[in-house]
Amino acid sequence: MGREKKVSCVILNYNDADTTEKLVRRVYRCRSLNAVVIVDNHSADGSGKRLRKLAEELNPEKIVVLEAEKNGGYGAGNNLGIYYSYEVLQMDYVLIANPDVEFSESTVSRLVRLFETHPDLGVAAASMEDPVYGTQRNGWPLLGFWRHLAKSGPISRRLFRPFLEYGEEYFAGKSAVHVDVVHGSMLMVDALKMMECSGYDEAVFLYNEEDILGWRMLEHGYRTALLLTETYVHRHSESISKTYGDVWKRQKLRNQSAMYYYKKYLKINPLQELAARVFFQIVRFEIWFCSRVLGMKW
Repeated sequence: MGREKKVSCVILNYNDADTTEKLVRRVYRCRSLNAVVIVDNHSADGSGKRLRKLAEELNPEKIVVLEAEKNGGYGAGNNLGIYYSYEVLQMDYVLIANPDVEFSESTVSRLVRLFETHPDLGVAAASMEDPVYGTQRNGWPLLGFWRHLAKSGPISRRLFRPFLEYGEEYFAGKSAVHVDVVHGSMLMVDALKMMECSGYDEAVFLYNEEDILGWRMLEHGYRTALLLTETYVHRHSESISKTYGDVWKRQKLRNQSAMYYYKKYLKINPLQELAARVFFQIVRFEIWFCSRVLGMKW
């Protein structure tokens, strides 16, 4: 009989110690977690000092605070926690959690069980509940260039939804399903397999990390699963909206990340690159029209 698997929870903080502290206080007593690794992504508001004090107050043997030398984005910050979990703490699995999520101990345990019963898994996540948007199917297929481009527009995404997502019949009557990609707000990774895949691509600052991770896992022969019997709450982009409150700045980041993904992973040609740049401008108009005229949230 093998040893009990060890699990860490990596929480990435940037200028949002309030939200991070709330999550740490909720989860640090979780028996399914052997360590909580907080990564302060070079915050400018004194978060690092506050979080170190929190770790000392709650449990310095279980809670670790790492400070990044610079804010390299979502992937770089989480990689710091993942690598530390694997190389220093010798964790088997790493739960990567945004500060704005809530999850139960049973969710952690059942995700671990899913890995133990499916040796080919590299990534797994529970179903996501959003207070604004409700229960979501937070697993989706990897798409080719044109369909991925269509998914990036608020109008085209709705028009072509049946061609961009798994159908409801794919999930019906199942407790777990294989998907290509899961939402990055909370997911568990096999630490060793994550190392083999070189972790997150640190050339991406924010957005499209999920697709790249799914692509890398498949390239190495590993699969991703969505557990339908467990849920977690994600307070939609709470931390991101605080940091990048301007919708245009967020859209610029989306476009930069998408173009990088298209070039490096989908190997687009110059004509496709031109089409993407034109479409990004159309999306800017769509965002303006949907938010200002129709009152839709973006």
